[in-house]
Amino acid sequence: MIKSNIKLLVLSFLLLISFRPIHSAEMVDPIKVDWSFKGLTGTFDRASLQRGFQVYKEVCASCHSMQYLSYRNLGEPGGPEFSEQEVKAIAASFEIEDGPDSQGEMFTRPGKPSDKFKSPYPNVQAATAANGGAYPPDMSVLVKARKGGANYIYSVLVGYEDPPPGVTLDDGVYYNKYMAGNKIKMPNNLMDGLVEYADGTESTVDQMAKDVTTFLAWAAEPELEERHKTGVKVIIYLVLLTILVYLSMKKIWSRIDSEV
Repeated sequence: MIKSNIKLLVLSFLLLISFRPIHSAEMVDPIKVDWSFKGLTGTFDRASLQRGFQVYKEVCASCHSMQYLSYRNLGEPGGPEFSEQEVKAIAASFEIEDGPDSQGEMFTRPGKPSDKFKSPYPNVQAATAANGGAYPPDMSVLVKARKGGANYIYSVLVGYEDPPPGVTLDDGVYYNKYMAGNKIKMPNNLMDGLVEYADGTESTVDQMAKDVTTFLAWAAEPELEERHKTGVKVIIYLVLLTILVYLSMKKIWSRIDSEV
C-alpha cells in the first residue's frame, strides 16, 4: 500500500515538472524616457508638440477622437502655440456638421477655432463596428488614464513585434510586448517616413512615437507648465518665509538669553 502511494506521488511529480506552458504573457515595464515636461520645472517642447499634432492628425485621427480639445487650444500659451492664422487654417481643413438651418436641415461647413476636434465616428457603436468590435479610446486624457502615463503610451507605440513561437493570434490581433496580455487590436500604424514633418525633422518611428506622446501628454494636462511655475513660486515663498521665521525666532531668543 505504501509502495503504491509512493509510486503515485512520484508519477504525479514527474507529470508536474514535465508540463511547460507554451507561452505565458507577461507585462514588460514601459521604457523610461527623459521627457522635457517631467520634473518640477518641466516644460513642453513646442516643436515636438506641433509635430505630435501632425502625427495625430495624419495617423491617429482616423480612429481616435479627442473630444475635450478645441482647435483654438492649439494656439493657446503652454501648448503647440500655432499662430492665429495657422489655427484657423487647421480648423477650416475639417468639415463640421452644423444646424439645423432655417429649413430644419443639417449642413456641413468649414471648421472654426471654437469647434471641438472632429470625431472620426458619429457614435460609439459605429466606432466599435468599424474596428472589429474594439472601441478606439478617446485620446484627450489617455496619458493620465493609463498606468505608466507617457512612458506606457510611447512603449506601446514602439512595442510591436512578431509573436514568439507557440503564440497564435486571431485575425486582426497583433503582438505587443508592452500591452497587457501582449495582444492588441490596434495595428502598427507607424513606419519610418510615414509623415513628412513641416520642420524637416526625420520622421522615424521613434521620433513620431515621442512627438505624438508629447502632444497627448499636453492634451491630458494643458495647465502643466502653469502649475509648475506656481509650484516653484510657492516653494521659493516657503523657503523665504522659513528663513524669516528662523531669523526672527533667533533674534527673540537672543534677547531672552541676554536678559537671563
